[in-house]
Amino acid sequence: MSKKWYNYIVSVDDRAGAESDTDVPPNTKNAPATARSAAQSVEDIASSIAKEPKFTTPISDPTSFEEIYKAAEIPPAPQGYSILKISHMLENEHLRNLPSDVKKSSVLVALDAAGVDIKEVIQDAIRRDRALDGYERVQQRAAEELEGRKNKENSEIQAQIDKYVTEQRAKIQSNNEEVLREKERLTGWRLKKQQEEKKIAEAVGYFVTENPITTGEVNASTPPSKTVQRS
Repeated sequence: MSKKWYNYIVSVDDRAGAESDTDVPPNTKNAPATARSAAQSVEDIASSIAKEPKFTTPISDPTSFEEIYKAAEIPPAPQGYSILKISHMLENEHLRNLPSDVKKSSVLVALDAAGVDIKEVIQDAIRRDRALDGYERVQQRAAEELEGRKNKENSEIQAQIDKYVTEQRAKIQSNNEEVLREKERLTGWRLKKQQEEKKIAEAVGYFVTENPITTGEVNASTPPSKTVQRS
């Protein structure tokens, strides 16, 4: 099988070897260089793909990743070998419990047999990842714009509430002041009334044994009955 795919795969072992070659056996002294070459190759693949995807059609169902991929115009994978298919293959019951290197080799054998370059699978993976990230940013901006609109609307509503409360409090204050003025007026009138009644009572007192004139405050709910007694 062709080894052209190796430079596009960066394994954990390769990364560990890249940190130091002091403990690497003589027959693997080139591992760090290979890892750097593989990392650079992956970086080259990523740089060849637009960082910000363009969504050419509306997305009606944000939960449908397939709709997001379609809107981002991700091209069909060669021979149908998308990264999603590779993920499905790796989860297959025949591969699921095998060691990582065996699973990797098995997938690469299948790709080689189908004439598919692993580079194309990685490109598909990057496109899908960037489509998801891009749509996340779209939704984030939409959420922020909605928050901005609703905050403005809430501020306007709160201003209306504050204005209404202020107006109603002013009415309450005005009502209370009106009641207070009326009570003060009534108090002043009662003083004059008592003086008037006192004059009347004094005048009537010359002609009756029991003075029928009241000179105090009256109960508004039960008006008193006044009877004039004659001598």
